[in-house]
Amino acid sequence: MANATELLPGSRTDGDGSAVVRVLGYNIRSMRDDTGALARVIAACAPDLVLVQEAPRFFRWRKKLARLAAASGLVVLTGGATAAGPAILCSLRATVERTEDVLLPLTPGLHRRGFATAVVRFAGARLGVLSCHLSLQSEERYAQGGALLDRLAGMGVEHVIAGGDLNERPGGRTFRRLAGELRDCWEAAPWGGEYTSTPADPHQRIDALFASPGIEVLGCGVPLDLPGVTEADLRAATDHLPVLAALRVPAA
Repeated sequence: MANATELLPGSRTDGDGSAVVRVLGYNIRSMRDDTGALARVIAACAPDLVLVQEAPRFFRWRKKLARLAAASGLVVLTGGATAAGPAILCSLRATVERTEDVLLPLTPGLHRRGFATAVVRFAGARLGVLSCHLSLQSEERYAQGGALLDRLAGMGVEHVIAGGDLNERPGGRTFRRLAGELRDCWEAAPWGGEYTSTPADPHQRIDALFASPGIEVLGCGVPLDLPGVTEADLRAATDHLPVLAALRVPAA
């Protein structure tokens, strides 16, 4: 396990217009836990983009999400209740082209699911972004995996990333479906910890970040030893561990 901060590059723009972008995926359990710990973890990861799952969806949900973003040094880009839970936060480094929240077909008796999506620029690099939280039910989850790939393909952007709580381990067919067309960032360049569930007993990887083939993965994993990230905060923040990646996105 890597534990030196320098092993995961910081955000930067290179002379050729390409950009190193730090992306964090995090299921925040509707901010029902220690929001101070949650904000400290996010801020310590210094992300350019945060792909959130289980953002607040009910009373004053916009204010709650905005307060978390502000406490983390970020702003709300899109999502929340309008995407049935997924959301995207970003730093002021991002230039936003467009956003779209997508509601997926509702299966009676199951939770509504959706995608938060955006197209952003970092210097000369243009990037499609999607945050998701897939179904607990196998057949619905597999269909949602196909919808995710279709949505990315229809964004009209060469380089894309997607991430979230898949509710499935890497051997599952939906996980394999996504990894067949995108790069599983942990597999491409493992860094930090692997398992995302649960903070008290990490034993499975059900949260992941994926990138299109043209993106270089510089490192990806659970930021267990990152300065500013403590075990106490990781346990108190929510019921998942976050996934942090550094990605080099080529110039458009």
